Amino acid sequence: MKSKLGGEATGARDNQGMAENTIITRVLTSVQQLDAQNWNALLASQSTPTPFMRHEYLAAMEQSGSATPETGWVIRVITIWEQGELLAACPLYIKTHSYGEYVFDWAWARAYEQHGLPYYPKAVLAVPFTPAPGSRLLARTQALRVALVQAIQEWAESLQLSSLHLLFGDADDLAACAAAGWMQRSTVQFHWTNKAPTHHEGSGDGSTNTASNEATSWRDFDDFLISLNQEKRKKIRQERRKVRDAGVSFKVLEGRDISTEDWNFFYRCYERTYLEHGNAPYLSPAFFEAMAGDMPENWVMFVAEHEGQAIASSLIAVSAGEANTSASNPSTNDVNKAQAAINNRVAYGRYWGALQRVDSLHFEACYYQPIEWCIANGITRFEGGAQGEHKMARALLPIETPSAHWVAHPAFADAIARFLQREGEGMADYVQDLKTHSPLRKA
Repeated sequence: MKSKLGGEATGARDNQGMAENTIITRVLTSVQQLDAQNWNALLASQSTPTPFMRHEYLAAMEQSGSATPETGWVIRVITIWEQGELLAACPLYIKTHSYGEYVFDWAWARAYEQHGLPYYPKAVLAVPFTPAPGSRLLARTQALRVALVQAIQEWAESLQLSSLHLLFGDADDLAACAAAGWMQRSTVQFHWTNKAPTHHEGSGDGSTNTASNEATSWRDFDDFLISLNQEKRKKIRQERRKVRDAGVSFKVLEGRDISTEDWNFFYRCYERTYLEHGNAPYLSPAFFEAMAGDMPENWVMFVAEHEGQAIASSLIAVSAGEANTSASNPSTNDVNKAQAAINNRVAYGRYWGALQRVDSLHFEACYYQPIEWCIANGITRFEGGAQGEHKMARALLPIETPSAHWVAHPAFADAIARFLQREGEGMADYVQDLKTHSPLRKA
């Protein structure tokens, strides 16, 4: 490994007591150097697989020109092998900026600059432009996951990178990073959960009769509304009425029912959202063409129409078999994870845009239509994405989302650790305060 861009490396290592010369670490320059089926099978065995870690999704980021060296994302894939079998893997990106990450370290970069030190290049263990929690360190066992973190850190040290940042990882990822001494950090997202008390009855006037603390899925959108306090319930009904009274209706398109024409219209809306804020969109048309061709089952589109003309569109992603038993001779644990994934499908709010302005259309397209669809289709959770306290009024509740950080410079690592301690205490207070403003009716 000779350059700051992290050239390929192949070597033997003794990882966690595993036999010398049987475990090989390789650094690849593209996810496309790996077999898609093998990658997806490894992803399927993780605790929290998402569509965004699929081989097809990551490859589309590269092939479409969305996440490339030209846009400041230089991919490297750290892998661990034994006798030709892929045991562990993690995509990461060497970066010279902090855009498109949603865990903000601009202040850290400024502090480095003020002391005459380079913060960039750094590396992120993340999915570009995608703040969705899930597995990042793909590994057959936790011991291999720990070994993968060690390999990544050694690789970063050899390139003299300033830091490593694992963003929106799951509990297994965080445990492996903690074992290596990485610092922990939390941000807040807002998620909707499809849970209603059993025997839930209500007239909409504030009365309720709850005979059990157990939970089941909502029957329909009105059943969900009954769970909210009167103020929030009234506000949502008013917002939905404004959209209907404006003559706007919606059609819902799933998977291969989304036509090329629909995708093209969606992109016009998506692009408009960015341009209105003075920015070019992160993702290119070619990225969405790849999604339509390679991962159609993972997408649901909501198209708003007025007088027969499409005027707005939103797009959500849906887990659809990321955990499965397609690997040969799946273990009992793999089967159990696959069944859990089937029983706990997740939807992810991703993109939206409008060509005409209609009062409350954003809320209808991005929250109410997706929630209604999730209820109808038995989706367990709808993740609203990064930031946005306004989402609480739509019953998306605060969730802490973790990240892990390694900083090479000892003095800065110490300073950042103290900062994160204070930030963590403030974050806990913030989340607690948010919970006191829950839109849900008090029992």
